[in-house]
Amino acid sequence: MKLRCVLGLLMLGLAGCDASTGSAPPASENAASTTGAQIAAGTWRAVVELPGGNMPFTMDVLDEQAEGVKAFIINGEERVPVNYLTQDGSRVLIDFPAFNNRLVMTLDGDRMTGSLTLTKRHGKLQVMPVTMTAGQVHRFFEQPRVANADFGGRWRVEFVDDEGEKSIAVADFVQSGSGVTGTFRTPTGDYRFLDGAVEDRTLYLSTFDGAHAFLFDATMSDDGRLSGNFWSGTEWHETWTAVRDDNAALPDANDMTRMNDSTQAFVVEFPNVDGTLVRSNDARFQDKVLIVALAGSWCPNCHDEAAFLAPFYQAYRDQGLEVLGLMYEHLDDFSEAAAQVDRFRDKFGIEYELLVAGSSDKSKASETLPMLNRVIAYPTMIVIDRKGEVRRVHTGFNGPGTGDKYTEFRREFTAFIEQLLAEEQS
Repeated sequence: MKLRCVLGLLMLGLAGCDASTGSAPPASENAASTTGAQIAAGTWRAVVELPGGNMPFTMDVLDEQAEGVKAFIINGEERVPVNYLTQDGSRVLIDFPAFNNRLVMTLDGDRMTGSLTLTKRHGKLQVMPVTMTAGQVHRFFEQPRVANADFGGRWRVEFVDDEGEKSIAVADFVQSGSGVTGTFRTPTGDYRFLDGAVEDRTLYLSTFDGAHAFLFDATMSDDGRLSGNFWSGTEWHETWTAVRDDNAALPDANDMTRMNDSTQAFVVEFPNVDGTLVRSNDARFQDKVLIVALAGSWCPNCHDEAAFLAPFYQAYRDQGLEVLGLMYEHLDDFSEAAAQVDRFRDKFGIEYELLVAGSSDKSKASETLPMLNRVIAYPTMIVIDRKGEVRRVHTGFNGPGTGDKYTEFRREFTAFIEQLLAEEQS
């Protein structure tokens, strides 16, 4: 997923490397001597052109850097730190190394124009036109519109892709006046922090976090049902419908993926970023509680999970906890994937072992883990006790964007791991 010549996971750069290779120069190679007019501090409104319409987000450029942070991308309550913003004359690069994505912009006074590049599976690039304007703080509408419908509450959702494949979700929205925030939770993860507005009886939501480029709309009918569209990047489109349901729920995350044979040991072997083979039953993992975390640096939910697991590991490793990350990357070349895994590690200060496990394609990932009935989501966590028995396979992750669900997960998971750590080793 990460070429040593790549810069961010989902937004690959267009400078320094041939864009057709699916790679961009790492941020360390982007040091630029800044000349001419400087990008103004304050709020910039960005508009990304997707096939389904304009996807807006806002970015606050800081006047003074704080711990290397140069700007924040804003989605509702979320503040995504931007550490790699460089300028060379009128050229402005905004990189997201851990996602392998990039904004390449040209500054002209209070306006910037350019493109957003996202890196997808096998290094395929999605490129979208972007315009950014200084001093604009609104997201969808400069002046609040009249809201003639209330979208707040919980909704039971069905998505249908362009091939007719259906999937379920639960949406939780909070509406204040014509402003709306919230997220969709699915059996495999959440859509993180969504921010938007209502105009008459139509809802508009968007998010951009360095990886996701999401745009939603939905109109409420007279009977209170919602129907609309969802666009992700330049290619993915689904329609969606929803009905209000305070009791809407998803399948149990601990019962979606399982061992084919509960008596079988879970043992895997993959190379680390240096190419050294590591086995999950090596001596350092013996008599330990082991969390095997399936992830990918391209996956925002995996970033949410890593932000939880990195300090969690530091807090419990002295009590006998180990974590082993299996990274399934978009880039096929080992050195590129290893470089991207390194950037992922650096972002979160990860001190547990990360292994380069293979392709992000779920069917191929399933082939590398034949002891599981299937791999349906990144992230997925396999929890193994001190005796080497699999005690839980947890599919997906409820991140901070899910609010109470995230708090509930942290509390329950912590109690579960503490229980395993307290058990006898033999």
